[in-house]
Amino acid sequence: MDYIFQFGAILDSLPRLLAGAKLTVMLTVATMLGGVVIGILGAIGRMFGPPPIRAALTVYVETIRNTPFLIQLFLIYFGLPSLGIVLSPTWAALIGMTVNCGAYAIEIIRSGIVSIPPSHLEAGRALAFRTRDIIRHVVLFPAMRVALPALGSQFVLVMLGSSVVSTIATEELTAVGHLLETETFRPFEVYIVVTILYVAIAFTMKAMFAGIGHFYFNRRGGL
Repeated sequence: MDYIFQFGAILDSLPRLLAGAKLTVMLTVATMLGGVVIGILGAIGRMFGPPPIRAALTVYVETIRNTPFLIQLFLIYFGLPSLGIVLSPTWAALIGMTVNCGAYAIEIIRSGIVSIPPSHLEAGRALAFRTRDIIRHVVLFPAMRVALPALGSQFVLVMLGSSVVSTIATEELTAVGHLLETETFRPFEVYIVVTILYVAIAFTMKAMFAGIGHFYFNRRGGL
């Protein structure tokens, strides 16, 4: 093996890679927040909403889950301008990631709601709770506790999948790595560093979700 590793040029450009990693983290955090909101509202709508709302949410979930994220992204970035809606690469990436993440979050949180024993819901009705009160006091906490591990894994996948948005010139970590590789002609070294950064972000996210699960859910106990 005659290959000689040369990390000098890559380390000199580390601030650029860190800037790309920062955008990756920002997109992921914003997507997580939007995904949780969509997930909670969508799961409640699918479980307790009227038939038209349930049908609309089912179409949304199944459409997103059965089409490639890249196609969804292209529809937003390249398709919407045909309707007069022009978005920057970053905004298109954020909207695409949030719409995609929301569909998966709906199903994950819905599975948490389904796991709640029917007797708990019946007890709420027996106490004359309104549906919104049952959702607030009986459903949400245990459902989110059950759903948190799967949500955490899904959000890590969202972060890793954010590399796809490099195809629309969003300057996140993968895009910066690709540009650096074309400048230095050291693809092996560039993508080793990029991999290390992704692993560091992923493990940080996993630790964060473990902390949330321990301090918010486990310490408060459950039903």
